[in-house]
Amino acid sequence: MNVEEFRMYCLSKQLVSEEFPFDETTLVFKVCGKMFALTGLESPELKVNLKCDPDRALELRESYSSINEGYHMNKVHWNTLTVDGSFSDNLFRELIDHSYDLVVGGLPKKIREEFFQ
Repeated sequence: MNVEEFRMYCLSKQLVSEEFPFDETTLVFKVCGKMFALTGLESPELKVNLKCDPDRALELRESYSSINEGYHMNKVHWNTLTVDGSFSDNLFRELIDHSYDLVVGGLPKKIREEFFQ
């Protein structure tokens, strides 16, 4: 998966926006104003930060050398994935979904009931 495919996959999700809140090279995807994915556009390699359940984050880091603690993020709840072919596009999409679902699950109940039922 390349950066454009990643971007389109994130944007295909409900109520997602793309922003550059930090600088002109860090692309951030948010659902209802809450970040679930980000990537730096200046690197030749696609590296993506995704939110992750802490136990699953540890398992992924142990299983894949290209999945590490979140760079510049809370190391417990975020992973940095280097998209280098060492894991499948299906796993990558699953981890994007997981990040999105974690953020949606943390939204206020009223918003979840109104928009995500």
